[in-house]
Amino acid sequence: MNFLALAASRYTVKKYNLNGKISDETIKQLKDILRLSPSSINSQPWKFTFISDEDVKRKLASVSYFNEQKINEASHLVVFSAIDDIEKFEEQINRTLPQGNIDYYNNFLKPLPESEIKSWLQHQVYLSLGFFLSACASLAIDSTPMEGIQNAEYANILQLNGYKVLFAVAIGYRNPEDTNQPSMNPKSRLQLEEIIFSI
Repeated sequence: MNFLALAASRYTVKKYNLNGKISDETIKQLKDILRLSPSSINSQPWKFTFISDEDVKRKLASVSYFNEQKINEASHLVVFSAIDDIEKFEEQINRTLPQGNIDYYNNFLKPLPESEIKSWLQHQVYLSLGFFLSACASLAIDSTPMEGIQNAEYANILQLNGYKVLFAVAIGYRNPEDTNQPSMNPKSRLQLEEIIFSI
């Protein structure tokens, strides 16, 4: 299937198949793909936590508002977090990045207020989300990206010190009766002419 067809067929799953477990081999592929996600200056200010343990998944589901059922039904939950400790981030880039990248950070980002630096770090994690959802679609895995979670509770349950939880993605295989799939509920998007411009 080409990418346009994948984009047309993927959707946000509302109901998962309880018996649809993703294989360890496929999960390893997804981990490797996330590791290769793009970020500005190759900053990589993130942590991705894969949860398959049912007890932990239930705890997280209980602090996920209207997303509780989806998380409990899904095979795995992946939690996306950004470094929330600027000193820790600077230590990381000084250890791993070429001098030119470090100079860019020091000249253009470090002088900014702390809140703007942290916002920039979090934007990098959002870049990885699109990459991840596309990877899932390419592997015939269904997904549900979710900001409707209690972020601080997630961080506490997962003991993510020095990181800020931003969102989570439930992954698994759709229930055939899920009424949100495009065959039952066609995608609604703005017309191309309204959002795409050529100069």
